[in-house]
Amino acid sequence: MIEMLQQQYDWIRSVRQNMFAFLEELPPQILHQPVPEFGRGTIIRTHLHVVDCYRWWLGSFAFMMRNEHRDISIEEIERADVKYVRERFTEADELVQRFISEYRDRWNEPIKQDESWRDYPKAPTPLLLLTHTETHEFHHKGQIVSMARQLGCPPPADDRLGGLFT
Repeated sequence: MIEMLQQQYDWIRSVRQNMFAFLEELPPQILHQPVPEFGRGTIIRTHLHVVDCYRWWLGSFAFMMRNEHRDISIEEIERADVKYVRERFTEADELVQRFISEYRDRWNEPIKQDESWRDYPKAPTPLLLLTHTETHEFHHKGQIVSMARQLGCPPPADDRLGGLFT
Protein backbone atom coordinates (compact mmCIF):
# COMPACT_ATOMS: atom_id res chain seq x y z
CA MET A 1 0.00 0.00 0.00
CA ILE A 2 2.84 2.38 0.76
CA GLU A 3 4.02 2.19 -2.86
CA MET A 4 0.56 3.08 -4.11
CA LEU A 5 0.23 6.05 -1.75
CA GLN A 6 3.71 7.22 -2.68
CA GLN A 7 2.87 7.01 -6.39
CA GLN A 8 -0.34 8.93 -5.79
CA TYR A 9 1.51 11.70 -3.96
CA ASP A 10 4.15 11.83 -6.69
CA TRP A 11 1.35 12.47 -9.20
CA ILE A 12 -0.04 15.22 -6.97
CA ARG A 13 3.39 16.84 -6.86
CA SER A 14 3.62 16.61 -10.65
CA VAL A 15 0.26 18.34 -11.08
CA ARG A 16 1.39 20.97 -8.57
CA GLN A 17 4.45 21.69 -10.73
CA ASN A 18 2.08 22.52 -13.60
CA MET A 19 0.27 24.95 -11.31
CA PHE A 20 3.57 26.57 -10.29
CA ALA A 21 4.57 26.97 -13.96
CA PHE A 22 1.26 28.70 -14.66
CA LEU A 23 1.48 30.96 -11.59
CA GLU A 24 5.05 31.97 -12.44
CA GLU A 25 3.71 33.50 -15.66
CA LEU A 26 1.35 35.80 -13.75
CA PRO A 27 2.40 39.24 -12.52
CA PRO A 28 2.67 39.60 -8.73
CA GLN A 29 -0.25 42.02 -8.60
CA ILE A 30 -2.53 39.29 -10.02
CA LEU A 31 -1.28 36.74 -7.45
CA HIS A 32 -2.15 39.19 -4.66
CA GLN A 33 -5.31 40.67 -6.24
CA PRO A 34 -8.29 40.07 -3.95
CA VAL A 35 -11.16 38.08 -5.39
CA PRO A 36 -13.94 38.83 -2.91
CA GLU A 37 -15.56 35.89 -1.16
CA PHE A 38 -13.55 33.34 -3.11
CA GLY A 39 -10.99 30.89 -1.87
CA ARG A 40 -8.86 32.56 0.78
CA GLY A 41 -9.15 35.93 -0.94
CA THR A 42 -6.10 35.84 -3.20
CA ILE A 43 -4.31 33.23 -5.28
CA ILE A 44 -1.16 33.33 -3.12
CA ARG A 45 -3.06 33.20 0.15
CA THR A 46 -5.16 30.26 -1.05
CA HIS A 47 -2.12 28.31 -2.16
CA LEU A 48 -0.32 28.94 1.14
CA HIS A 49 -3.44 27.85 3.02
CA VAL A 50 -3.00 24.43 1.38
CA VAL A 51 0.54 24.24 2.81
CA ASP A 52 -0.81 25.13 6.24
CA CYS A 53 -3.37 22.33 5.95
CA TYR A 54 -0.66 19.75 5.28
CA ARG A 55 1.35 21.11 8.21
CA TRP A 56 -1.64 21.16 10.54
CA TRP A 57 -3.16 17.72 9.88
CA LEU A 58 -0.02 15.71 9.18
CA GLY A 59 2.38 17.56 11.45
CA SER A 60 0.49 19.06 14.35
CA PHE A 61 -2.34 16.55 14.50
CA ALA A 62 -0.79 13.25 13.41
CA PHE A 63 2.57 13.86 15.07
CA MET A 64 0.86 15.54 18.03
CA MET A 65 2.90 18.73 17.78
CA ARG A 66 0.03 21.17 18.20
CA ASN A 67 2.05 23.64 20.26
CA GLU A 68 4.70 23.83 17.53
CA HIS A 69 2.25 24.75 14.76
CA ARG A 70 2.28 28.27 13.33
CA ASP A 71 0.27 29.26 10.28
CA ILE A 72 2.08 31.29 7.67
CA SER A 73 1.68 34.89 8.82
CA ILE A 74 -0.19 37.63 6.97
CA GLU A 75 3.11 39.50 6.58
CA GLU A 76 4.75 36.47 4.95
CA ILE A 77 1.75 36.01 2.66
CA GLU A 78 1.80 39.67 1.60
CA ARG A 79 5.50 39.40 0.65
CA ALA A 80 5.17 35.95 -0.93
CA ASP A 81 5.91 35.11 -4.52
CA VAL A 82 5.74 31.76 -6.32
CA LYS A 83 9.30 30.92 -5.27
CA TYR A 84 8.26 31.31 -1.63
CA VAL A 85 5.20 29.09 -2.18
CA ARG A 86 7.40 26.44 -3.84
CA GLU A 87 9.73 26.48 -0.81
CA ARG A 88 6.81 26.01 1.59
CA PHE A 89 5.50 23.12 -0.51
CA THR A 90 8.97 21.53 -0.43
CA GLU A 91 8.65 21.55 3.35
CA ALA A 92 5.16 20.04 3.08
CA ASP A 93 6.53 17.35 0.74
CA GLU A 94 9.12 16.43 3.36
CA LEU A 95 6.39 16.23 5.98
CA VAL A 96 4.28 13.97 3.74
CA GLN A 97 7.28 11.68 3.19
CA ARG A 98 7.85 11.49 6.95
CA PHE A 99 4.13 10.80 7.47
CA ILE A 100 4.06 8.03 4.85
CA SER A 101 7.14 6.45 6.38
CA GLU A 102 5.86 6.72 9.95
CA TYR A 103 2.43 5.24 9.23
CA ARG A 104 3.56 2.77 6.53
CA ASP A 105 1.97 -0.25 8.25
CA ARG A 106 -0.74 1.49 10.26
CA TRP A 107 -3.00 3.19 7.72
CA ASN A 108 -6.20 2.10 9.43
CA GLU A 109 -5.10 2.50 13.07
CA PRO A 110 -6.85 5.48 14.66
CA ILE A 111 -4.67 8.36 15.81
CA LYS A 112 -6.13 9.08 19.23
CA GLN A 113 -6.01 12.59 20.61
CA ASP A 114 -6.41 13.91 24.13
CA GLU A 115 -9.11 16.31 25.31
CA SER A 116 -7.19 19.41 24.19
CA TRP A 117 -8.39 18.60 20.66
CA ARG A 118 -12.06 19.08 21.68
CA ASP A 119 -13.42 20.29 18.36
CA TYR A 120 -11.39 17.94 16.18
CA PRO A 121 -11.93 14.33 15.16
CA LYS A 122 -11.19 12.05 18.09
CA ALA A 123 -9.55 9.19 16.22
CA PRO A 124 -9.08 9.61 12.47
CA THR A 125 -6.89 7.13 10.65
CA PRO A 126 -3.67 8.13 8.88
CA LEU A 127 -5.31 7.19 5.57
CA LEU A 128 -8.17 9.58 6.27
CA LEU A 129 -5.77 12.43 7.15
CA LEU A 130 -3.67 11.90 4.02
CA THR A 131 -6.79 11.67 1.85
CA HIS A 132 -8.20 14.83 3.41
CA THR A 133 -5.05 16.88 2.81
CA GLU A 134 -4.71 15.69 -0.79
CA THR A 135 -8.35 16.31 -1.72
CA HIS A 136 -8.21 19.65 0.09
CA GLU A 137 -5.31 20.67 -2.17
CA PHE A 138 -7.34 19.89 -5.29
CA HIS A 139 -10.39 21.71 -3.94
CA HIS A 140 -8.26 24.84 -3.63
CA LYS A 141 -6.52 24.20 -6.97
CA GLY A 142 -9.96 24.55 -8.54
CA GLN A 143 -10.51 27.80 -6.68
CA ILE A 144 -7.11 29.13 -7.76
CA VAL A 145 -7.72 28.48 -11.45
CA SER A 146 -11.20 30.00 -11.13
CA MET A 147 -9.75 33.11 -9.46
CA ALA A 148 -7.16 33.39 -12.24
CA ARG A 149 -9.93 33.20 -14.85
CA GLN A 150 -11.92 35.88 -13.05
CA LEU A 151 -8.81 38.07 -13.03
CA GLY A 152 -8.45 37.68 -16.81
CA CYS A 153 -5.66 35.07 -16.76
CA PRO A 154 -7.13 31.79 -17.95
CA PRO A 155 -4.96 28.78 -17.11
CA PRO A 156 -3.93 26.26 -19.73
CA ALA A 157 -6.30 23.32 -20.13
CA ASP A 158 -5.27 20.50 -17.84
CA ASP A 159 -8.37 18.34 -17.68
CA ARG A 160 -6.36 15.27 -18.70
CA LEU A 161 -5.58 14.35 -15.08
CA GLY A 162 -3.91 17.66 -14.38
CA GLY A 163 -1.52 17.46 -17.30
CA LEU A 164 -0.07 14.08 -16.33
CA PHE A 165 -0.49 12.75 -19.87
CA THR A 166 1.54 15.48 -21.57
